[in-house]
Amino acid sequence: LASVPRITHDALTVALDNGVTLEVRAASASEYAFTWQVGELTLRIDTAPMHPQLATFPHHLHDRHGLPCADPLTDPGRPLWENTHAVVARLLIEPLC
Repeated sequence: LASVPRITHDALTVALDNGVTLEVRAASASEYAFTWQVGELTLRIDTAPMHPQLATFPHHLHDRHGLPCADPLTDPGRPLWENTHAVVARLLIEPLC
């Protein structure tokens, strides 16, 4: 981490040491959103029940262009901490997925 995580009433925000800022919002282990910024780009993984054409429905990634695609990192069947770990691990290596 590049700084102390910030906790608000509905989110956890962390700055990673590679310049990525990650915001985690979770209503439950299967309802969540991970939003991160890399420079001027914003990407997001969420579980809003949209985009039923995607193989990972309801979870999906909004890529660097804002387009929805299959989520390569999370699984609503896993505990939230495991999904958070998967996202952080990937962002440290390749923040643009």
